Amino acid sequence: MPDDVVEDHRRGVLKALNSAWEVLAAGGTALKAVEEAVVVMEDDETFDAGLGSFLTADGKVQMDALIMDGATLRAGGVGCVERIRNPIRAARLILSESPHVYFVAQGAEEFVAGLGIELIDNQELVIDRERSRLAAAKSDAAAGKRDLTFAGHDTVGAVALDSSGHLAAATSTGGTVNKTPGRVGDSSLIGSGCYADDQSGAVSLTGWGEPIMKLVLGKWATDRVANGSAPELAAREAIGYLNSRVNGHGGLILLDARGRYGIAHNTPRMAWGVKTKSCEQVGIVIE
Repeated sequence: MPDDVVEDHRRGVLKALNSAWEVLAAGGTALKAVEEAVVVMEDDETFDAGLGSFLTADGKVQMDALIMDGATLRAGGVGCVERIRNPIRAARLILSESPHVYFVAQGAEEFVAGLGIELIDNQELVIDRERSRLAAAKSDAAAGKRDLTFAGHDTVGAVALDSSGHLAAATSTGGTVNKTPGRVGDSSLIGSGCYADDQSGAVSLTGWGEPIMKLVLGKWATDRVANGSAPELAAREAIGYLNSRVNGHGGLILLDARGRYGIAHNTPRMAWGVKTKSCEQVGIVIE
């Protein structure tokens, strides 16, 4: 996260946090709150989700998203979608309207179009910043200058606890810059980049997807909460495990049904925010 976009991240997270809080303050569900938070960030080109997502090697946006209800364990996910402005809306429809959990590519687009979601031209999601970033990534890769798996990751996510005591989580991403078309990362996979269960916790992750997938890290973290660890400790342990076991890099937000939360990352910076009923102050910290 370069210095010149830190404030953009701060503003984007704050807007998303307030959008979710409006839902919860009005008695809405955690599921609706995380959906609305993620929509705000998908619509903000600051982040790698929806508008402004990183581009594939062939210059397109391909997006993945998952949303999960901790009360019922129902979930909806999409992978490699190109014509949906807000993938998390599509994931939410799959959760509520389909007996299936996961749809990909054209099949996902056609399914949600049948339920009223407008399909758009992929180029509406492509911005000049990402065209330049892709060109630079290709040039660097050709010159052998860097490992592109460590290029910036701005995956977005949210976790929430509502007044009925239920948890939910949502994660959305455009993946990695210069990725091979058809690649799916951790964000939309249950238990990897997103998971929610009232009996353990709700979690959303960002970072380098392949190592996160190998460890099913979201479920790993919530299992520790279920076994008695405080979310603050479980979050730190999860990132430590990611680093020590597979040399992975990323961050997570973790919440339990008692309202306790944990935030951890081993990247130079991660934007996050938290708000609770007992604390009206919004905390946005970028480390």
